Amino acid sequence: MSIRFASAASAVALIACFATPAFAGETQAALAGPADETEIAVTEADQAAVALRAIEPIDLATATGQDEESAITLSGSATLTSDYRFRGVSQSDEGMAIQGGFTLSHSSGFYVGTWGSNLSGWGTFGGANMELDIYAGYKLPVGEGTLDLGGTWYMYPSGADETDFAELYAKLSGSVGPIGLTAGVAYAPKQEALGNAFPVGGPPNPGDKEDNLYLSGDATYGVSGAPITLKAHIGYSDGNPGLGPNGTSVAPTGTYLDWLIGADIVPISGLTLSVAYVDTDITEAEANLIRPNFATLAGDSISDATVVFSVTASF
Repeated sequence: MSIRFASAASAVALIACFATPAFAGETQAALAGPADETEIAVTEADQAAVALRAIEPIDLATATGQDEESAITLSGSATLTSDYRFRGVSQSDEGMAIQGGFTLSHSSGFYVGTWGSNLSGWGTFGGANMELDIYAGYKLPVGEGTLDLGGTWYMYPSGADETDFAELYAKLSGSVGPIGLTAGVAYAPKQEALGNAFPVGGPPNPGDKEDNLYLSGDATYGVSGAPITLKAHIGYSDGNPGLGPNGTSVAPTGTYLDWLIGADIVPISGLTLSVAYVDTDITEAEANLIRPNFATLAGDSISDATVVFSVTASF
């Protein structure tokens, strides 16, 4: 159900710090001498050593303007969920899904990554049983918040080409006291994958191209003294009211709302247990207009209220 940005692979680490080593113990001994009145002869070589030791070791990382942390970082995650909900609608026939991805980020704010999940039901997805997303974007500070601009290419490997589509997004996030807030907009320009190929109550319209708009708001609250974060989401879809060229649609009833309330629990670092109540305002009458596609294989609604459980391992 959420805007997926989601993120799995191996780590990259690039930049190390160096320091000039201390001089050898022989010079230390030559300068130490016994604590008596005996005159000690100091050679020119000893004087040179004294001068060199008076110079602080050079920190090459500082001298070259490099930070100790690498400019490039890799993060990723793997999730097992009881139901894959995208904007409130099940993409896995209300069954379990395995998901994973990774993101490569640069200290400048640029990032690129990929995310995937298994699919089932809900039309044919062009014959695919997997969704694979490729995304890239740029994050920059705006006042006390962060603006995230990017795009996602939704692909369905082994499926029909006209099922794939691209979407641009912008998200502004910040905090008000202990509450984190995010406002988002995602816009998919006119594409055949979003077209009204099978209008409700009308003849087929192959090759039609439509666009799609999605507005969202998210809030989080970390419980003080506990590894628990409460979360809430609301989204609004506005797009193709019928079925696309392969029997699916990003906005199956044209316009609708989806929402979520839930909690994330982090018992140990890198492990998150999640529970969420997910629902939409799609009515049975609206769903009936695009059945049997818009239903599970058993004929049940794929947009009604449900509780989703998931466990995520991340690095």
